[in-house]
Amino acid sequence: MNSKKPIPLLIIAAFVFLFGDAGIYAQEQKQKTEEKKRNTKQESAQENEDNYLDFGSDAGLTVTGTRETTQQMRVIEKDAIERRNAKDLAALLEEELDMSVTRFGSYGNQTDMNLRGFDTERIAVLIDGVPANSPRSGEFDVTQIDLNSVERIEVIYGGSDTKYNVSGALGGVINIITVKKQPPVLRIGMVLSNTGYMPGKYNARLSGGRIAEPEYKDIIDTQSLNLFAGCGGQLFSWKASLFGNNAGNHYLYKDDYGFARRKESNEVIDTGADASFVWNLPLNATLLSDTKFYYAHKNFPITMNSVGSALSTDMQITENIMINAPVVFREGLATEASLSYQKSDTHYGVDISSNDHYITGINRWTWYAHDKFTMRTGADWRFLYINSESATETDPVKTGNNGGVYITGECTPVTPLMIIASVKGVSDTKQAVAVPKFGISWKAHKTLTLKNNYFRCFKFPDFDDLYYRSLDNMFVGNPDLKPEDGWGADASLHWSPHDNFSLESAVYGTWTTDSIHWVKSAGGRWSPENVGTAYLGGFDIHPKLSIKLDNAPVTSAALALNYQAQLSWLLFGGLTFQSSYRVPYIPSHIIGASLDLGWKTGSLIVQAHYESTRYADTTNLMILVPYCVLNATVNQNIGEHITFFMAARNILNAHYESFASYYMPGVSFTIGVRTAWTVSSGT
Repeated sequence: MNSKKPIPLLIIAAFVFLFGDAGIYAQEQKQKTEEKKRNTKQESAQENEDNYLDFGSDAGLTVTGTRETTQQMRVIEKDAIERRNAKDLAALLEEELDMSVTRFGSYGNQTDMNLRGFDTERIAVLIDGVPANSPRSGEFDVTQIDLNSVERIEVIYGGSDTKYNVSGALGGVINIITVKKQPPVLRIGMVLSNTGYMPGKYNARLSGGRIAEPEYKDIIDTQSLNLFAGCGGQLFSWKASLFGNNAGNHYLYKDDYGFARRKESNEVIDTGADASFVWNLPLNATLLSDTKFYYAHKNFPITMNSVGSALSTDMQITENIMINAPVVFREGLATEASLSYQKSDTHYGVDISSNDHYITGINRWTWYAHDKFTMRTGADWRFLYINSESATETDPVKTGNNGGVYITGECTPVTPLMIIASVKGVSDTKQAVAVPKFGISWKAHKTLTLKNNYFRCFKFPDFDDLYYRSLDNMFVGNPDLKPEDGWGADASLHWSPHDNFSLESAVYGTWTTDSIHWVKSAGGRWSPENVGTAYLGGFDIHPKLSIKLDNAPVTSAALALNYQAQLSWLLFGGLTFQSSYRVPYIPSHIIGASLDLGWKTGSLIVQAHYESTRYADTTNLMILVPYCVLNATVNQNIGEHITFFMAARNILNAHYESFASYYMPGVSFTIGVRTAWTVSSGT
């Protein structure tokens, strides 16, 4: 029934678009006045150093993105990113938002993020508004993003999406904003840090169980360096950064039998660079060129306890050209377009490698038809060229296309109420499917906002699911897979009775069918199948209290709590709600708490994260015990340009598995320095 709700509004939108010229002409003078106000506001924003250049940013130059979404959304700003000093994107989201994260080890190892019960393959990850999930596997390598170059992160919860109108967002959207218009000065800076693990005695491998002495070099296990510079001007601005990491990942842990072990053969060396250039064009239009490079050399142990490893090298080059124009052809009509090219080279082991090329095009239009009605439409398209140089591949070169076209109507019949109805048609050239969405945002009071959404969530199979074939022929793709499909709904509220207190809460439910999972056959071969029918539901609550203190050593204090209840039922193969089998790797309860103390020259953040029992298999026989980690980060400014920081993670030295039989590090320490200098005035 929910899919029928958007249709009347879309019909009205089409009617207004075709026959609304007379009404528009009658309000021409009013529109011109409003347009002048909008242009003035944009010109003011261009002079503001908090001007983000991303698709749909609330504070950026882009005008065609939805300025407000009916979905639950949380934002991490630049200041919070810097003060957390997290090792990668997943660690930041876990510590800042209490997101559930699954890892195969420390830095550089495979990492999976979770939104409302859906893993990274089913989350739309964007970089500056452009899809960044691998078209081959659907995954996203969190290490390719240097957090020191990130300006802002938006996390949008829930299936479907009407803010960026991207496909495959079953669990939600993570938009990583790296581009920002620079102020009119030349700024340079550096971030340098070292991370070490607590040394201790351990059982040495290949030595008859000999107890080895502590390896004190593990105190200087991982070094990270970031260099950045940027300069802005009236017509042109640029920003560039370079980073590198040398991670040994030599930490102590206890294996399945309780023996102390030292992680070996898991070294990671990676580096990356980013350069962006922004040109200001007439009529407030903007042209952006952004180039990203990433290279990694990784050793992956065959198993957690193995001394043998497989070598992997990865290289990615991405070029993105974006243009946005707030006025096109006529007042009240705006557009933005993006064309991205990515080259990805991966070499794993001796005989397996790939040379992939992806082209992504996006075009979005917005028509401000009335002060109470806005129409948005657009299209996206991605071309894939995949060359798998493997001895077992019968058809190593494969190509593919997928994309979609959408139309969205935003209506504000009365000032406190906003209604968004959208439908997107998606296709992979073999089939076409309509994905509708209907959402409401109601500002019931100046302190209270309520939101409600109904949506279809839909995702085509990834290329690896369709065509992958391992060297030993034990992992083989399935070209007959059906897309993943489902329906869902959610409701959320944001309450701010006064400046010092806020509360966010949401309740949601999603029914999914044909979920794709790799299944082992009787002959021992693994292949993906449409076996996953499940229901996922839950709720969360996030209160935050912050106060300012006068005439005290501590000038500010903020206490944030977070509780998430995630319910799930597997409903395939004869299973029912009464069977109570849970979806693997989804904890039923996540509890987080964060205390943030600030003083004139620094800050202290203490954060705790707890996850209840998880299961590593669909029969719920492989139990992963609950765990709780405690982290603390201190930042101290020395003068105007230098900040020293220290971080201690897993202070309680908790022993736990993130992924089955893959144990996480115990206590670790990070110490570093951050500098930023203004060298000279810009032009």
